[in-house]
Amino acid sequence: MKRMLTVIAMLGLTSFGLNLAAQQTASPQSQPPDASQQQPVDSQNSAQSFEGKITKSGDKLVLQDASSQATYQLDDQDKAKQFKGQNVKITATMDPNTNLLHVVDIAPSESK
Repeated sequence: MKRMLTVIAMLGLTSFGLNLAAQQTASPQSQPPDASQQQPVDSQNSAQSFEGKITKSGDKLVLQDASSQATYQLDDQDKAKQFKGQNVKITATMDPNTNLLHVVDIAPSESK
């Protein structure tokens, strides 16, 4: 009889341990995301203003920055086409790895 009670008690403890382990590995929705799952805040993804002249480089239109003399590739060639040769102000996000501007808006520059 003692042996049977011992077996029942051990089965109960084993079952309790399995339930506890199952609760700890519940769906990820019930646990806060760890740092690797959170999206980093990238200051480069906010729109910035760039001023310069739309020029041709090879078969692509680019922005030649007036102040830094840096050249930026433009992702929206159709928007840039109507401003070829003109000084413009571009609102865009920049990919720092490729110097590609993701154009939000292009307007003629107020400065000459």
